[in-house]
Amino acid sequence: MYAVIKTGGKQYKVAAGEKLKIEQIPADIGAEVTLDQVLAIGEGESIRFGAPLVSGASVKVTVVAQGRHQKVTIFKMRRRKHYQRHAGHRQNYTEVRIDAING
Repeated sequence: MYAVIKTGGKQYKVAAGEKLKIEQIPADIGAEVTLDQVLAIGEGESIRFGAPLVSGASVKVTVVAQGRHQKVTIFKMRRRKHYQRHAGHRQNYTEVRIDAING
């Protein structure tokens, strides 16, 4: 059984037992969170699509870790104009384990 969920402006295809890094959510490590924005649920050949969400469906996850991705380096330069700009960015994430898909 799998589900397509939406969180943090992104869509993920998940199945029970998987680990996933999603955009940061405010929860403690070990906390159980319910994600209720389920776009589709599938099992074998049968698939249920929502319009836009599947009614009554949810995905239970457990927060495994909070962290930060590797640094993304931004470098801008104008040739021959003596202009260079360096910047960096590290995005926060929450690593979750998919416990159950209810639908």
